[in-house]
Amino acid sequence: MNKQTMCINWGSRYGAPYINRLYEMVRLNITPPFRFVCFTDTREGVRPEVECYELPPMPGFMPKNTLGKWPKSRLWAPRLAELSGPILFIDLDVVILGSLDPFFEFGSPEDVVLARNAAKPFHKLGQTSIYRMPVGALAPLQKMFAADPQGIADKYRFEQHFVTKNAPNGVSFWPKEWVTHFRVECIPPFPLNFVVEPRKPKNGRVVIFAGGLNPPDAIQGQYSADRPHLPPVAHIRRALKSKRKIRNLRQFLLPSSWVKDVWTAASADQPDEMT
Repeated sequence: MNKQTMCINWGSRYGAPYINRLYEMVRLNITPPFRFVCFTDTREGVRPEVECYELPPMPGFMPKNTLGKWPKSRLWAPRLAELSGPILFIDLDVVILGSLDPFFEFGSPEDVVLARNAAKPFHKLGQTSIYRMPVGALAPLQKMFAADPQGIADKYRFEQHFVTKNAPNGVSFWPKEWVTHFRVECIPPFPLNFVVEPRKPKNGRVVIFAGGLNPPDAIQGQYSADRPHLPPVAHIRRALKSKRKIRNLRQFLLPSSWVKDVWTAASADQPDEMT
């Protein structure tokens, strides 16, 4: 079976370094043959093994003042280039730790399979950082969204909530241990986060970085680039001077060496790119 993997890139936040790094992580963790497809608005610097296609049209318009990654709705089109059948979508800012082969073998080829939303475990919501669908399976959702982009975004906030609730034949979820949410499941609870490095999932295959904290931040030991890592005492002082003292106090993490190891290994051909 020729395994099909897919990612999407728009704007200037990620670009070729992230596309190339994800390709390398996929290559190292999949049994060939496989395809790696990227729908992108830039091809400059992208390695030749990546099959690049133009971004599909945005359905309707881009909603305003919403947290969700609604440009992903481009991939719900009834047709995607000349692709067909099941395809595994992977966000550009994940860390792959184990074999991706089971993601192609799980369930039926007709299923829409999502990661579990670890941030809201009792809501039975999905996470689209890594999900599988047959090409065209979510076309009815694209039609719904195009008819009222702002209304849909205001109601569901995140595109993955919309998919979870409205996929035509429902969704299923990967086994819990396959996909780990870094911020929710890897960072130790307060106050252990000040002395214990974020844990590496023992049997995890993919670590996702939902929210503002991404792998370069984990490597530096910070929740975001605009709040750089400080030693524990300096971090506490900064937190106590802020308006949201408790939240900022809890938002401490030690630099993650295992994230750095995987990220660096997948960046061997682009040593100057760490962000």
